[in-house]
Amino acid sequence: MLVGKHYDYLVVGGGLYGSVFAHKAAHSGKKILLIDKRQTLGGNTYCEKIEDIIVHKYGPHIFHTSNKEIWNFVTSIVQFNRFTLQPLANYKGRLYNLPFNMNTFYALWNVKTPQEAMEMINQQKVKGSDCPENLEEQAISLVGNDIYKILIKGYTEKQWGRNCKKLPPFIISRLPIRFTYDNNYFNDLYQGIPIGGYNELISRLLTGIETHCNTDFFDNRQYFEDIADKIVFTGRIDEYYNYKFGKLEYRTMRWDTEIFDIPNYQGVAVVNFTDAKVPYTRIIEHKHFEFGTQSKTVISHEYPQEWQDKCEPMYPINDDKNNSLYNKYKALSNKQDNVIFGGRLAEYKYYDMDKVIESALSAPVR
Repeated sequence: MLVGKHYDYLVVGGGLYGSVFAHKAAHSGKKILLIDKRQTLGGNTYCEKIEDIIVHKYGPHIFHTSNKEIWNFVTSIVQFNRFTLQPLANYKGRLYNLPFNMNTFYALWNVKTPQEAMEMINQQKVKGSDCPENLEEQAISLVGNDIYKILIKGYTEKQWGRNCKKLPPFIISRLPIRFTYDNNYFNDLYQGIPIGGYNELISRLLTGIETHCNTDFFDNRQYFEDIADKIVFTGRIDEYYNYKFGKLEYRTMRWDTEIFDIPNYQGVAVVNFTDAKVPYTRIIEHKHFEFGTQSKTVISHEYPQEWQDKCEPMYPINDDKNNSLYNKYKALSNKQDNVIFGGRLAEYKYYDMDKVIESALSAPVR
């Protein structure tokens, strides 16, 4: 118990949103307490060191943005390396470059020019499908049948645990297609990873700020609400309102991590496995995020799973049912002047890291 203390802001959750807001508020002269129910800070950006290799505990996090202000902010906190994500897709033992580009099209069809690739895609597109009713129809209308069956269908069904014909089309409303030989996954101007991992970024953001891990807001809610003038809440918005309208749904992940006594396992940081018969979606080789030269290597197999209460909620399922439910909670939150709801769980949406930081920096500090 923090008897006798009082704060301007209680920040619930030490992930990226909470850490950036706490940093900004502290620099505005506010007294901050940040709590997190996990044993560690950083949320899903948390890294751990195994065999002197920085391991992305909750899957790969590559920072990318075209917002110069956000890039200047993060690089003023820590130094970033020049990592560029260039993943591969493995389908039944054959490798394809991602995102879809001329290297992908050459491997698929042996085409060498953009015109040839465009013709192949156009031949395979579903004609007259202006209003696709599901993800399968949407994908084929955008990229044709071959790319859908080889590189999208199996991976997507593993990721979401549902047949593509049962998934809403908006999930892949925009599929990046490049008619250049460019394997850079992101189009953003600025890309990289904090040197030493994201723990360095979180640690420096929270320098001088009082933090407590293993501390669950809901274990002593009244107490925590009484010790601060305002709350920044980054947890699940439905939990905050005691599931008044029902529980929002998520997908979750688990990672099986192994150490190999070899310097290089797959030659690249991320390989997607797009065959539905392979139970995992990705293999992540962590040393490549920092161009490691260690004698050993660490890999993680990534397995999507149905979310249950004791699992970490990872990906919001933004279908009509869940969005409608979230909007009810959002309407309640709009009536609360003393609580800021921010981040992936509190706003029930997938967030790129730069957008999380932009949102936290734009939140009012009073």
